[in-house]
Amino acid sequence: MPTSITQVEDPERQKTLLRVEGTMMRDDAILLERIALDLRETLGKNITLDLADLDFLDSESAPILKRIEREHGFELEGLEIFLQKAVAESEK
Repeated sequence: MPTSITQVEDPERQKTLLRVEGTMMRDDAILLERIALDLRETLGKNITLDLADLDFLDSESAPILKRIEREHGFELEGLEIFLQKAVAESEK
């Protein structure tokens, strides 16, 4: 399944989410990083990346997700246990 990125407003939590679904490969992660940075600049607020509906994350996209979180300060949510491990392993 191709990657789908949808902007969602969550008024209860007062957050803007980028909901990511499908399969994430390296190029998809780079695109997600660009979209998130552009959206944050446009809206003037931080964005949360909701990865709960990802079906697959390749090993090359995990370090990019970690960079998005660590260097750019975006919050990642919805990572399943195996995805959390893949992102954590990319730091080593």
